Amino acid sequence: MRVRTTIGAALAAATLLAGLATPASATLPGGGADLGEPHDAAHAHNDYEHDRPLHDALSHGFTSVEADVWLVDGELLVAHDLVDVDPARTLESLYLDPLRDLARGRGRSVYPGWDGSLQLLIDIKSDGESTYAEIHEALAEHRAIMSRAVHGRVHDGPVTAVISGNRPLETMRSQAVRYAFYDGRSGDLGSGLPASLMPLVSDNWTKLFTWQGDGEMPAAERERLHAFVNQAHAAGHRVRFWATPDQPGAAREAMWTELADAGVDHINTDDLPALDGFLTNR
Repeated sequence: MRVRTTIGAALAAATLLAGLATPASATLPGGGADLGEPHDAAHAHNDYEHDRPLHDALSHGFTSVEADVWLVDGELLVAHDLVDVDPARTLESLYLDPLRDLARGRGRSVYPGWDGSLQLLIDIKSDGESTYAEIHEALAEHRAIMSRAVHGRVHDGPVTAVISGNRPLETMRSQAVRYAFYDGRSGDLGSGLPASLMPLVSDNWTKLFTWQGDGEMPAAERERLHAFVNQAHAAGHRVRFWATPDQPGAAREAMWTELADAGVDHINTDDLPALDGFLTNR
């Protein structure tokens, strides 16, 4: 299941005019490494902590990346903790500007020939309302590549921003034009929030399940996992879990296998080469 849902003709025309004049390339802008083969299920947890934020993920075919964001003196700074913010590491410089440059030569996709939309999961760490207001403005400046919701109708772009962390639900719900979407939680399933607002449901694995990859997954938990995913998919939501085992070994391999078999849309990892290899082998 891909992030893309529908394509708005107006957005498609604008993006094509901006991008089709340049031939598609299989390399990253600025002399970066080659793009990998895209994996729909690959999510780069805390992507900004890698040596080359975004670029390392793209070189391994990741189609979803996560950035923690703090609003500091009007700037959207990317870091896990406030003490680690760096004025040079902004949401725009690490993600929005490179994605704009990357999509510019590919028309409708970050990856050549891929029909999906790259998910940019923005985890708000500071105040939700004020930070989201700045995020909205930054996304609007990059509207040519962004998916958007206009009066409840989704128009897909090469990049889909999803807001996690301190999420101002009512503010997002009230916007006539939105360039970002809401990351729900397990309690939001069945709430009536439409996929046009909440395309993704994420939660802490350890809050819902006890199995950590050791031995056989209990049948009751496997059944509950499949039921959870099926319920989400029936309502048009994608599924992601965090806090799954991520140390190399049999437990992580077993966890990834169960998640993939259940149809979980985004498998969370910090180990980009390992998940790339796992999904390639499948």
